[in-house]
Amino acid sequence: MSDTVLSVRNLRVHFQTDEQLVKAVDGINFDLKRGQTLGIVGESGSGKSVTSLAAMGLIPSPPGKIAEGEIWFRSDENSEPVDLLSLSSKQMQRYRGGEIAMIFQEPMSALNPVYTIGFQLLEAICQHRNISKAEAKRQAIAALQEVKLIAPDAELEKSAIEELSGESEPSQREILQQVNRQKSAFLDRYPHQLSGGQIQRVTIAMAIACDPTVLIADEPTTALDVTVQARILDLIRELRDRRQMSIIFITHDLGVIAEIADTVAVMYRGKIVEVGTAIDIFSRPQHPYTKGLLACRPQPDRRMAFLPTVADFMEVKTTAAGEVEIIEKRSDNATIVQQEVPAEVIASRLQELQLDRPLLDVRNLRVGFPIRGAFGRTQRYFMAVNDVSFNVYPGETLGLVGESGCGKTTLARTLLRLIEPTDGSIKFEDVEVTQLKSNRLRQLRQDMQVIFQDPFGSLNPRMTIGSAVVEPLKIHRPQNSRKENRDRVAYLLDRVGLDPAWIDRYPHEFSGGQRQRICIARSLALNPKFIICDESVSALDVSVQAQVLNLLKELQSEFGLTYIFISHDLSVVKFMSDRIVVMNRGKIEEIGPAEQIYRHPKRDYTKQLIASIPVGDVSRIRKRAS
Repeated sequence: MSDTVLSVRNLRVHFQTDEQLVKAVDGINFDLKRGQTLGIVGESGSGKSVTSLAAMGLIPSPPGKIAEGEIWFRSDENSEPVDLLSLSSKQMQRYRGGEIAMIFQEPMSALNPVYTIGFQLLEAICQHRNISKAEAKRQAIAALQEVKLIAPDAELEKSAIEELSGESEPSQREILQQVNRQKSAFLDRYPHQLSGGQIQRVTIAMAIACDPTVLIADEPTTALDVTVQARILDLIRELRDRRQMSIIFITHDLGVIAEIADTVAVMYRGKIVEVGTAIDIFSRPQHPYTKGLLACRPQPDRRMAFLPTVADFMEVKTTAAGEVEIIEKRSDNATIVQQEVPAEVIASRLQELQLDRPLLDVRNLRVGFPIRGAFGRTQRYFMAVNDVSFNVYPGETLGLVGESGCGKTTLARTLLRLIEPTDGSIKFEDVEVTQLKSNRLRQLRQDMQVIFQDPFGSLNPRMTIGSAVVEPLKIHRPQNSRKENRDRVAYLLDRVGLDPAWIDRYPHEFSGGQRQRICIARSLALNPKFIICDESVSALDVSVQAQVLNLLKELQSEFGLTYIFISHDLSVVKFMSDRIVVMNRGKIEEIGPAEQIYRHPKRDYTKQLIASIPVGDVSRIRKRAS
C-alpha cells in the first residue's frame, strides 16, 4: 500500500549457541504506516531489539542469521518498495542511518567518549550526505536546536546583545560572531559533560539529522527520570508530527507505550501474540500475556497488597512438537486484580509503626564535595545533601524519590558511612554513626545493608553465587563452620526463589532478575535490621520488577526488616512505602504518608513528578488520539 513505509513478512532470526538453536524472532508480521508510531512491547529476550536490528541490517553473523522473511521499505509514494534483506552490505549503507535511523538504548555507549559532540554529529551527516563541512555543521546545529539543546537563533541573538551591550551598541557582525560562538560551544562538549537526558537528545539529533523516513527508538527512556522521560516522549512526538516520520518505539514498559504509540504489538518468545490500537490494547487486552504485563506495573492511584505477575495470568506449556502453548488462568484473574488495601488499614499500620522509637534518626545532615580552584585549593563546596532531617521507624519502608542528581544515592551512602558527612547527626538505635571508629562501624554494618542498582556490577564475575552470598558470613562470623555457612546460603537462595543446587554457578549464568535476587540473598546473610534498596528494580522488566518488589515485601514481613527504598519512579516508591521523602537539589521538598504525597502534594516539584508518571490511562490515550 502507498502509505506503508515498512512491511515485515514472516521474519525469522536464529542464533546458534553451543547448546542449541535460539529462535529469537519466530515468524512475525507487521506494517508501519507513514506518520505512525508502532509500539513494540515485551520483556527482555522477547525479540524486540533483534527485530529492529534486522531492519537495520545489523544482525551479527555469526552467531546470528536471518533464516527467513522479507522486510519491504518504501521511502515515498513514488518510489518502488525494496526488500532490505536482499541488499548487500554496501547497498544497505544507503538506507542505514539515512532513510532508517536508530536511537539506541544506552546513550553513553552510543557516543564515543573521546570525541566531541560536534565531531560525532558531523561524521554522521557527512557519511550520508555529499556536502561541505560548513553545511554539515549548519545541519548539526539545526538538529540540536530541533531537540532543544541549543536555543533558537532569536534567543541566541537576544542573549548576545545583552552580553555585548556596553558603552557602545554592538554591530551586527559582532552579534553574529557571538551567536556562532554560543552555538559552537555546545558542539565542543564531550559526552561526559552532559546529563543523561542531554545525551539522549544528542542521539536523537544524530538520528534525525539526515531526515530519515523511519526512526527506530530502542528503549530510549528506560534509564531516565520520569520528568526527563516525559520531555523525551514529548520531543519524539513533536518531531514525528513536524517531519511526518514513522516511528518504531521499543520498550518493556506499557505505561510508556501508552504515552506515544498509535498501534501496539506485544511480543513474547519471538512471536507477536497480540496487535491492536493503543486504546484496544489498554482497554480490551485479549492475550493473557498482555493482561499480565498491564497488571505488573504499580498503579499509583491504587494501593495493592502485592503486584500480579505474568505467571498469575497464564500457564506456558511446550508441546511434543516443541511449540509453546499458552493457557489462560481465567478463574484467577478477578482475584488477582482486586487485592487492594483499604485506606483504614494503611492509616492503622502507619500509626502502629510510629509508636516505637525510631530505628534511624537523621538530623541536619550535610554532605559537600570540594570544588578545586587555583593551585588545587578548595574554592567552595558543592552541597549534594544540604540540611536533611528525617527518621525511620522499625518495620517501616521509607521511600526516597527524586530526579538523578538530587542527592538520593549520596544520602544513602552517607547513612552507611561509605561517604563521610560534612556536618550533622546519624543515629542508628541511638548510636551516633558519625562518631564510630572502624572496628565498631564494621560491627554496625552487620545490621545495615544495601542492595545496589546494578546487580551484575555488584557481583564479582569470578566468584560463584554461593561464594558471593557467603562472603559477609566469612568476614563477620569467622567462627562459623563451612557446613553452617553452606546451609545458610542454601536457605537464603531458596527463600529468594532460587534453586540451592545453583550455588556453584556464576553470575553470567543468570538473568537480571535472578542476579538481583542473589544480591538480596547476600544482603540478608547477616540477619540485618535495616536495608537500603538503591534503585534496585530500575533496570528490570516490569514483570521481573513485580516479582522482586513482592519478594522484598514478603521478606520485610518475615524478618521484620526496615527499608529505605530509593527510586526516581514514584509509582514504584508509592507501592513499597509507608511514607515518602521527596528530594530536590540536595534538600527535602516534602515528607509524609505515601497516599498523602500522591493524592495531595504540597510542592510544585512533587506535582511535576506525579504528572510525569506514565500510567497507561485509557482516558489519556483517547485525549492524545483526538
